[in-house]
Parts: sequence; C-alpha cells; structure tokens
Amino acid sequence: MGWHYRKSIKVGPFRINLSRHGISHSYGNRRFHVTATPDGRRHVSVRLPGGFHVGKTFGGRKYRGHY
Repeated sequence: MGWHYRKSIKVGPFRINLSRHGISHSYGNRRFHVTATPDGRRHVSVRLPGGFHVGKTFGGRKYRGHY
C-alpha cells in the first residue's frame, strides 16, 4: 500500500502545492488556470460559458523505465 501527502498553501492568486512527488505551483481564477508540475509539465486550462472546458499540456513526461 502506498502513502500520500499533499499540502496546499494559497498566497493571493498563487497556490503552492507540496506533495511527496515534489513542489508544484499554479496561478489563475475560475476561467483561466496555469499549473506547473514537479516533473516539468505545464497545463493550461480555460473554462468557457456553457460548461465547456479546454485544456492543453505542454512538455512531455520523461519515461523512467526499469531495465
């Protein structure tokens, strides 16, 4: 069984997230949101009127396979 940890600190429009995977940060409001993950990916999402949601992730995750 794995263990999980997450702590979020909000400073104005910024949010700093601490987890066992590392530190990430995000910025935004209800309509527009940008997130940077500990492994270097960036995710941008936009919520449009009528319940539509559009998101895009930049920077692929590096493969860490076991040989």
